[in-house]
Parts: sequence; structure tokens; C-alpha cells
Amino acid sequence: MGVTTAMEWLGSCSGCEISILNIGEDLIPIITEALEIVHAPVLMDHKYFGQCGEGLTLEIPEAVIGIVTGGVSNHEHIEVLEKMREKCKVLIALGTCATHGGIPALMNGQDTRQGWEGVFQTSSTDPGASLPNVEVPALLDRVYACDEKVKIDMQLPGCPPNPALIAEVIYSLLEDRAPVLPGKSVCDTCPTKREGKGDVTEVKRFITNVDFKPGAPIDEMRCLLEQGYMCMGPVTAAGCVKDGSPSCISARVPCRGCFGPVRKGGNQLLDMMNALASNGIDYKSVIDRRSMLRFSGAHGQLRPVKKRVVEED
Repeated sequence: MGVTTAMEWLGSCSGCEISILNIGEDLIPIITEALEIVHAPVLMDHKYFGQCGEGLTLEIPEAVIGIVTGGVSNHEHIEVLEKMREKCKVLIALGTCATHGGIPALMNGQDTRQGWEGVFQTSSTDPGASLPNVEVPALLDRVYACDEKVKIDMQLPGCPPNPALIAEVIYSLLEDRAPVLPGKSVCDTCPTKREGKGDVTEVKRFITNVDFKPGAPIDEMRCLLEQGYMCMGPVTAAGCVKDGSPSCISARVPCRGCFGPVRKGGNQLLDMMNALASNGIDYKSVIDRRSMLRFSGAHGQLRPVKKRVVEED
């Protein structure tokens, strides 16, 4: 019998669960020998309030390992997350939504109610459409990362997270040792050529291909930031490396920052503005600066913009 494990998804897209499947053949001994999955809504039918709805309180089996994906955006998410914390000895936040808010936390950059009204009351909806309020969990004031609501023992970001790192975390727990995880930035794992400051003073829009020789090794391509593209490698945690190169860079695409900040509590927006300045790029050429927080808008990083009040003479 393996180590009891409970899995839950909150405000998520199931991409993290697919990453678990993408562990591949190594997943077979994990789920057949190493782990005993006692709760996983994505895999098995297990009702929160009893199989026939006879329960009065939310029930999740006790487990040694708990894995939670997705951010926290409504009261049901909080209740489920708190129950996972209560029932699991080790609780892991898997994926950038769980660790830093992820894409859903972009909602934090606008008035919450206006944002939801924009979702449910668009020009394509029926006249009079309103926000749902029947049998739908009440929304919170913003989207939270899991560690803002409960104690999290281990965080593994990524959108999606690296399957190899997921396997490493699981095996480290089974072997009672610290996991071997990247502690550097995407830039530190990037093999592209760096020649110092680039000769571009304004950020280029990624509507044309970067400068590279088709078929040539990745280490013969010049750093995309030095080419003037908004590559967030300097301020993004490493972990997406596959076959020796960060995934986006290997596709000749600038890093978008999906693994969140390098350092705990880091602000990708502020750190990236410094990186641009150090490369001689005018920060004023960045059209949408807040988009640098597209994956890390929780922890109060992304907030609604206060409208300026213009006084009339």
C-alpha cells in the first residue's frame, strides 16, 4: 500500500493535472505502488457531502500528501482548501495559479464586480443578463494564491508545471529528502548568446520573428532581450527547461513569465523594468506594463487602477 494522497483543484483549467499525466511511463509505478490516491475529483467520484448528499459538512479523507491546483476566487475554494490543509500532513501548491494567482488573477487588475459583469453581461448575452447568485459560490474580493489563505508546505509553479519536477517532488517526499529544484532564473538556464547591451532602445512588439538562423543550434541565437523583445527570463523562475533550453526560448519565443518571480515575494513588473533599463531599453516604450504580472497578480501585486479625478476650472 502506498502513501495516501489527496488531490484537489480550485480555480484551475486542469493543465496541471495533464502535466501529472505527462510524467509518462514513470507515472505508472507512482500511482500503482508509491501512492494510494484516496481523493481526486479529476479522477474519481467522491462527493463532498456523502455519495447521496446526506452529509452536513464537507468531507475529504485524511492523507499524508495533499496536492492542490488552481487559485482561490470564491468561498467554496476557501472551504475546500482549508479542509485539505486540515486533512493533509504535507500540502503542495501545484502550478502558478496555486502559487501566484496565475492567469485568473488578471482579474485583480480591475474592479471585481465590473470584471464579472463584463463576463456575464456582454453584448452577446440575452437582455437583462445578470451575475449568477443561485447555487453559485459567492465570489471573493479578488483572486488569491493558496498560501495567502492556508499554510503551504511546498510550492511548484509553472503554467503548466514541468512533469519531471512534479515527479521529483513526489519521490523526494517518499524518500524523506529535500527535492532538487531549480533555484535560478530562466536567464541562468538559457544558452543564447549575450553580447552586452543591445542596440535597440525600444521594446519590439512580438509580431515578427526574432533574429535567428533556421536549423542552427539555440546557442547561436542572440539573447532575445538584447534583440529588444520583451523576454521575461531575467525575472522568472527557472523550471521549464527541456533538452537543455527553456521551453519558450527553444521555440524562439520570448519568455512570458509563467513560472512566477525568481525570489519569494518578488515583483516581476518592477524587476523587469530594471532589467530593461540595464539593457538600454526605454521603459516608456512598454505599452502595457501591468501585463508583466499576467501570471503573478496575487499577493496584492496586481490591483485596480485608481481613476484620476480631473478638476474642472
